[in-house]
Amino acid sequence: MPSDAPATSSRPILRDPHRIPVIATDSHLPAVDPQHLNAATLRERLAGAHHWPPSIPGDGARPEWFGERQPAAASVLVPLVMRPQGLQVLLTQRTDHLNDHAGQISFPGGRAELHDADAVATALREAEEEVGLRHESVEVIGRMPVYTTVTRFVVTPVVGLVRPDYTLQLDAFEVAEAFEVPLQFLLDPANHQRHEFEMAGVRRQFLSMPWRPEGEAGREYFIWGATAAMLRNLYHLLRG
Repeated sequence: MPSDAPATSSRPILRDPHRIPVIATDSHLPAVDPQHLNAATLRERLAGAHHWPPSIPGDGARPEWFGERQPAAASVLVPLVMRPQGLQVLLTQRTDHLNDHAGQISFPGGRAELHDADAVATALREAEEEVGLRHESVEVIGRMPVYTTVTRFVVTPVVGLVRPDYTLQLDAFEVAEAFEVPLQFLLDPANHQRHEFEMAGVRRQFLSMPWRPEGEAGREYFIWGATAAMLRNLYHLLRG
């Protein structure tokens, strides 16, 4: 997925976000009511939501900060797996050897191709190419407002419900792992950390949502940057 980390020679790359100080959490904000985390409510709230202004538009929406690189269209799939215990978000972790955004956690997705009919087609194609998630296993229920990364990708998040019997075949070059995180955890601002740093003379902030799976002592998935920002935008859509 196009990332929120700078990737030009004139902008240093934020390689270790874990080391950036946490300045606050958002525990003062209410969590999304678990009763609203269902297919019917999501369909209702996402109807026409791609026309709304995003809560977090992305730093790339401010070209005065990051140069004159031309915007490029991209899409990600926000896959919500329908489990008996509640909706789970399917995320990927990129392999460590990649030149760009190695090891980062993201939604499956990428740059739009000329043969893609629309943003939905891009998201479904990229998900199948990256993790082998077949479009027959996904019911697309809406699109979220675009998010613009600092590398000037204008990303459309496409939300889809995924059948629990889905199968995956990871692209081993790009994807190290695919895993699920409870949507309820990700949409609780008590789990949202704010970090602040300075890069190239500009003060910036980003969100993180570290997730530690039960029964896996010492394991942490550090969800941050563009992925965390798009999840925060989903939070605001569902809170209304």
